[in-house]
Amino acid sequence: MSATPALDPTHTALLVMDYQPAILAVLPEDGNRKALLDRMEGAIADVRTNGGTIAYVRVGFTETDWDAIPAANKSFAPLAQHRVMHHEDPATAIHERLAPQDGDITVRKIRYGGMSTTDLDQQLRERGITTLVVSGISTSGAVLSTVIDAADRDYQLYVLSDGVADPDTEVHNVLLHKVFPSRAHIIDTAELHALLRTD
Repeated sequence: MSATPALDPTHTALLVMDYQPAILAVLPEDGNRKALLDRMEGAIADVRTNGGTIAYVRVGFTETDWDAIPAANKSFAPLAQHRVMHHEDPATAIHERLAPQDGDITVRKIRYGGMSTTDLDQQLRERGITTLVVSGISTSGAVLSTVIDAADRDYQLYVLSDGVADPDTEVHNVLLHKVFPSRAHIIDTAELHALLRTD
């Protein structure tokens, strides 16, 4: 018996982070990518059908963004140096299978976290969103940064265990089993389906 509280879709957003071809490419090519997209397609449909909000976060840089990244930034300085992940590159678009629809939130970020360089928090608050279901690539990047930030902002958090992925399986597992549970309920897409249906 799970003590996980049910979700009120009217106050819930599913965060779909970094589901972009360029980032999906870092995952092993072993059929898992397709399965991951299948699950996320289903989760997005579930949340939409039940009246929840879908919020897409993608990473992409303008020339100005690249120029503003200091050499001391260990993660992002190499991206700026090599001018990769330009915001207009098709490889930085949301994957076509998960494409945003009218009424969805879409933000472009220039660091790991979904909120630190965007107005995502403001847009969520304006819609009365108090609960976030977090999905994304990678578990040790966007997901970790966003979960910690969103917890500090007092959102009720759920991490979609089969909607997050990381090139490093060991790190992925430590985060899901040891780090995230102190800040979030860990659920999978089947549980999400059940938790949304409260009638």
